[in-house]
Amino acid sequence: MATARYRAASRPLLRQARVELEQGDNRQASEKGWGAAAQMVKAVSERRGWEHRGHGHLHRAIARLTEETGDEDIRRLFQVANSLHVNFYEDWEADRNISGGLDDVERLLDLLEGLG
Repeated sequence: MATARYRAASRPLLRQARVELEQGDNRQASEKGWGAAAQMVKAVSERRGWEHRGHGHLHRAIARLTEETGDEDIRRLFQVANSLHVNFYEDWEADRNISGGLDDVERLLDLLEGLG
């Protein structure tokens, strides 16, 4: 089942992001952080029958989940994950910001796991 595959990919990506940050590869750490968040959004979306094939679909899923739960942290934390994705291309974030972003992604994963 795709839901389980997406969910199973999420936490290992976050762990790998932390390893890559420790090794000084900020771009890959950032992208793996984004990937961890995206995989969990895909898992929740798949379970609910929502489209999740592109970035726009993921953002719409987050908007729906935020509205459904009333939890603005879902939206805010996903925006942090998105900023990590941008950092993959721009490489402008300091190590500390990436580390904090990965902590925020972990909180997002915790919130999303409870939703699907």
